[in-house]
Amino acid sequence: MPKVTPARRGLAGFNALSPPEAEEELLSCCASRAFARRVAALRPYDDPGGLGDAAEAAVLALGWADVLEALSAHPRIGDRAAGAGRESSWSREEQSGTAGADRRVLAELAARNAVYEQRFGHVYLICATGLSAGEMLDRLAGRLLNDEEAERAVVREELAKITRLRVAKLLAEGEGRGEGGA
Repeated sequence: MPKVTPARRGLAGFNALSPPEAEEELLSCCASRAFARRVAALRPYDDPGGLGDAAEAAVLALGWADVLEALSAHPRIGDRAAGAGRESSWSREEQSGTAGADRRVLAELAARNAVYEQRFGHVYLICATGLSAGEMLDRLAGRLLNDEEAERAVVREELAKITRLRVAKLLAEGEGRGEGGA
Protein backbone atom coordinates (compact mmCIF):
# COMPACT_ATOMS: atom_id res chain seq x y z
CA MET A 1 0.00 0.00 0.00
CA PRO A 2 1.42 3.40 -0.89
CA LYS A 3 2.55 5.77 1.84
CA VAL A 4 1.17 8.83 0.06
CA THR A 5 -1.81 9.70 2.29
CA PRO A 6 -4.71 12.13 1.74
CA ALA A 7 -2.72 14.77 3.62
CA ARG A 8 0.35 13.95 1.49
CA ARG A 9 -0.83 13.72 -2.09
CA GLY A 10 0.87 14.29 -5.41
CA LEU A 11 4.29 15.85 -5.65
CA ALA A 12 4.00 17.69 -2.34
CA GLY A 13 3.19 14.40 -0.61
CA PHE A 14 6.11 12.66 -2.28
CA ASN A 15 8.48 15.47 -1.31
CA ALA A 16 7.25 15.27 2.31
CA LEU A 17 7.97 11.55 2.75
CA SER A 18 10.90 10.42 4.85
CA PRO A 19 13.85 9.16 2.78
CA PRO A 20 13.02 5.47 3.44
CA GLU A 21 9.36 6.05 2.54
CA ALA A 22 10.28 7.90 -0.66
CA GLU A 23 12.67 5.11 -1.63
CA GLU A 24 9.95 2.52 -1.02
CA GLU A 25 7.55 4.43 -3.27
CA LEU A 26 10.19 4.78 -5.99
CA LEU A 27 10.95 1.05 -5.94
CA SER A 28 7.48 0.49 -7.39
CA CYS A 29 8.58 2.59 -10.37
CA CYS A 30 12.01 0.96 -10.82
CA ALA A 31 13.13 -1.93 -8.62
CA SER A 32 16.73 -0.78 -8.33
CA ARG A 33 17.74 0.32 -4.84
CA ALA A 34 20.45 2.59 -6.33
CA PHE A 35 17.80 4.30 -8.46
CA ALA A 36 15.48 4.80 -5.49
CA ARG A 37 18.24 6.20 -3.28
CA ARG A 38 19.44 8.62 -5.96
CA VAL A 39 16.01 10.00 -6.87
CA ALA A 40 14.83 10.24 -3.25
CA ALA A 41 18.02 12.08 -2.28
CA LEU A 42 17.40 14.79 -4.88
CA ARG A 43 14.11 15.90 -3.30
CA PRO A 44 12.38 18.26 -3.13
CA TYR A 45 11.25 18.50 -6.73
CA ASP A 46 9.65 21.70 -8.01
CA ASP A 47 7.38 20.02 -10.53
CA PRO A 48 6.42 16.56 -11.82
CA GLY A 49 8.53 17.04 -14.94
CA GLY A 50 11.62 17.60 -12.82
CA LEU A 51 10.95 14.37 -10.95
CA GLY A 52 10.41 12.56 -14.26
CA ASP A 53 13.66 13.96 -15.65
CA ALA A 54 15.56 12.94 -12.52
CA ALA A 55 14.07 9.44 -12.63
CA GLU A 56 14.99 9.02 -16.29
CA ALA A 57 18.55 10.29 -15.73
CA ALA A 58 18.99 8.03 -12.71
CA VAL A 59 17.96 4.95 -14.72
CA LEU A 60 20.27 5.84 -17.60
CA ALA A 61 23.18 6.21 -15.13
CA LEU A 62 22.66 2.83 -13.42
CA GLY A 63 25.42 0.27 -13.45
CA TRP A 64 24.52 -2.96 -15.20
CA ALA A 65 24.09 -4.90 -11.94
CA ASP A 66 21.52 -2.29 -10.87
CA VAL A 67 19.73 -2.60 -14.20
CA LEU A 68 19.55 -6.38 -13.70
CA GLU A 69 18.12 -5.79 -10.22
CA ALA A 70 15.39 -3.65 -11.81
CA LEU A 71 14.73 -6.22 -14.55
CA SER A 72 14.11 -8.92 -11.95
CA ALA A 73 10.81 -7.20 -11.09
CA HIS A 74 9.50 -7.30 -14.67
CA PRO A 75 7.52 -10.29 -15.98
CA ARG A 76 8.15 -11.64 -19.45
CA ILE A 77 6.24 -9.89 -22.20
CA GLY A 78 3.10 -11.92 -22.70
CA ASP A 79 3.04 -13.22 -19.11
CA ARG A 80 0.45 -11.69 -16.81
CA ALA A 81 1.92 -10.27 -13.64
CA ALA A 82 0.41 -12.00 -10.62
CA GLY A 83 -0.61 -10.31 -7.42
CA ALA A 84 -2.64 -7.37 -6.29
CA GLY A 85 0.25 -4.96 -5.71
CA ARG A 86 0.81 -1.68 -7.49
CA GLU A 87 3.66 -3.01 -9.66
CA SER A 88 1.62 -6.01 -10.81
CA SER A 89 -1.34 -3.81 -11.64
CA TRP A 90 0.81 -1.37 -13.59
CA SER A 91 2.49 -4.22 -15.46
CA ARG A 92 -0.88 -5.67 -16.49
CA GLU A 93 -1.96 -2.23 -17.76
CA GLU A 94 1.30 -1.72 -19.63
CA GLN A 95 1.06 -5.12 -21.31
CA SER A 96 -2.62 -4.78 -22.18
CA GLY A 97 -1.65 -5.10 -25.85
CA THR A 98 -1.14 -8.81 -25.27
CA ALA A 99 -4.64 -9.31 -23.83
CA GLY A 100 -6.77 -11.07 -26.38
CA ALA A 101 -3.86 -11.42 -28.83
CA ASP A 102 -3.85 -14.33 -31.26
CA ARG A 103 -2.52 -17.50 -29.64
CA ARG A 104 0.07 -17.90 -32.38
CA VAL A 105 1.48 -14.44 -31.67
CA LEU A 106 1.60 -15.19 -27.94
CA ALA A 107 3.31 -18.52 -28.61
CA GLU A 108 5.87 -16.80 -30.83
CA LEU A 109 6.43 -14.15 -28.13
CA ALA A 110 7.06 -16.91 -25.60
CA ALA A 111 9.46 -18.72 -27.93
CA ARG A 112 11.41 -15.58 -28.79
CA ASN A 113 11.46 -14.50 -25.14
CA ALA A 114 13.26 -17.76 -24.41
CA VAL A 115 15.76 -17.16 -27.22
CA TYR A 116 16.32 -13.60 -26.02
CA GLU A 117 16.87 -14.68 -22.42
CA GLN A 118 19.31 -17.37 -23.48
CA ARG A 119 21.22 -14.91 -25.65
CA PHE A 120 21.31 -11.90 -23.30
CA GLY A 121 20.81 -13.49 -19.86
CA HIS A 122 17.82 -11.40 -18.78
CA VAL A 123 14.16 -10.77 -19.53
CA TYR A 124 13.24 -8.91 -22.73
CA LEU A 125 12.17 -5.45 -21.63
CA ILE A 126 10.14 -3.06 -23.72
CA CYS A 127 7.97 -0.10 -22.84
CA ALA A 128 4.83 -1.94 -23.91
CA THR A 129 2.36 0.88 -23.25
CA GLY A 130 0.30 1.42 -26.39
CA LEU A 131 1.89 -1.46 -28.33
CA SER A 132 0.07 -4.47 -29.72
CA ALA A 133 1.42 -7.98 -29.17
CA GLY A 134 2.47 -8.03 -32.83
CA GLU A 135 4.43 -4.79 -32.45
CA MET A 136 6.17 -6.15 -29.35
CA LEU A 137 7.03 -9.32 -31.25
CA ASP A 138 8.41 -7.36 -34.22
CA ARG A 139 10.60 -5.27 -31.94
CA LEU A 140 11.79 -8.39 -30.14
CA ALA A 141 12.80 -9.95 -33.45
CA GLY A 142 14.77 -6.83 -34.33
CA ARG A 143 16.47 -6.64 -30.96
CA LEU A 144 17.67 -10.22 -31.24
CA LEU A 145 20.02 -8.87 -33.94
CA ASN A 146 21.73 -6.50 -31.48
CA ASP A 147 25.11 -7.21 -29.97
CA GLU A 148 25.29 -7.16 -26.17
CA GLU A 149 26.48 -3.55 -25.89
CA ALA A 150 23.77 -2.21 -28.19
CA GLU A 151 21.11 -4.24 -26.42
CA ARG A 152 22.17 -2.98 -23.01
CA ALA A 153 21.73 0.58 -24.28
CA VAL A 154 18.24 -0.24 -25.57
CA VAL A 155 17.31 -1.93 -22.28
CA ARG A 156 18.35 1.18 -20.32
CA GLU A 157 16.28 3.39 -22.64
CA GLU A 158 13.23 1.14 -22.33
CA LEU A 159 13.61 0.95 -18.54
CA ALA A 160 13.86 4.76 -18.40
CA LYS A 161 10.63 5.12 -20.42
CA ILE A 162 8.78 2.66 -18.18
CA THR A 163 10.10 4.35 -15.04
CA ARG A 164 9.07 7.81 -16.21
CA LEU A 165 5.53 6.55 -16.92
CA ARG A 166 5.35 4.87 -13.52
CA VAL A 167 6.58 7.97 -11.68
CA ALA A 168 3.72 9.89 -13.30
CA LYS A 169 1.30 7.16 -12.18
CA LEU A 170 2.71 7.32 -8.66
CA LEU A 171 2.06 11.05 -8.47
CA ALA A 172 -1.39 10.68 -10.01
CA GLU A 173 -2.21 7.97 -7.46
CA GLY A 174 -1.40 10.39 -4.66
CA GLU A 175 -3.43 13.17 -6.29
CA GLY A 176 -6.46 10.89 -6.52
CA ARG A 177 -6.83 10.83 -2.73
CA GLY A 178 -8.73 13.52 -0.93
CA GLU A 179 -9.53 16.86 -2.50
CA GLY A 180 -7.24 19.06 -4.47
CA GLY A 181 -3.75 18.18 -5.50
CA ALA A 182 -0.19 19.32 -5.43
